[in-house]
Amino acid sequence: MAILTIARLTLVEASRRRLLIALGALTLIVIAGIGWGFSKVPTLGGPNTTASDITQIEAIMEILACFMFSFLLAFASVFVAAPAIASDIESGVILAIVPRPLRRSEIVLGRWLGLSGLVALYTVTALLVEMEVVNLVVGYVPRNPLAVIGFLTLEGVVAITMGLLFSTRLAPMTGGIVATILLLVVWFAGIVGNIGVAFDNSNVAAIGSVSRLILPTDGIWRGALYYLQSEQLLALQRLAGRRAAGNPFFAPSPPPWTYLAWIGAWILGLLGLSTLSFRTREL
Repeated sequence: MAILTIARLTLVEASRRRLLIALGALTLIVIAGIGWGFSKVPTLGGPNTTASDITQIEAIMEILACFMFSFLLAFASVFVAAPAIASDIESGVILAIVPRPLRRSEIVLGRWLGLSGLVALYTVTALLVEMEVVNLVVGYVPRNPLAVIGFLTLEGVVAITMGLLFSTRLAPMTGGIVATILLLVVWFAGIVGNIGVAFDNSNVAAIGSVSRLILPTDGIWRGALYYLQSEQLLALQRLAGRRAAGNPFFAPSPPPWTYLAWIGAWILGLLGLSTLSFRTREL
């Protein structure tokens, strides 16, 4: 019950932040721009442009739109989570909470549950609206929209979990910046790893594999990417063989179940580290 109460209070506090208001307004503006861009797709090309060509262009645009959204989601998530505990410590509010019959683990789990719920609500709503706008404008829907939404929601939860860990030790701004740098490093390492696969260099390819284990945001994005690709795009890029791996917007297969299990273990492990870090911190 205490965890749910803290989760509810976290949702109320987060909803009052200007960051979320700005994020919501920016999302609506971006979705409107995406809808306008898709409306111009049927006018592209000449008389030899086929319906298949148009579908491929729409699939590529949807991939780019979701790629932009995944970056926005990951960065916003870490900056929402970074002050979750750190701001209470800095302001002294935590001193009024800890003496009550509450375990520090309940505070951590309540914060995580509330923020994860907020991220899930935002992700599902934003993607459903974006996909429906595109569907109304040009009649295009990704191959598996529910899988796309699920993977991107999971990416947001992973970013929240990392940001919450930093919140137990670092100041809000510092935690947000460190988490952002890690997200960028993992994204770049994933591209390097793909290049290693394309050139059959196992040592370079291992960089991407290891980075996706340390911080699975890039691996999760590639899961969403697989289901964003149209059948035509998949077929064309598979014809290129191993060289297609060098394309950062190509995923030949979805993540295996073992990797999804690792992500679940990763989240639980970081929650355990967050609890331990908070328990051992002097207030």
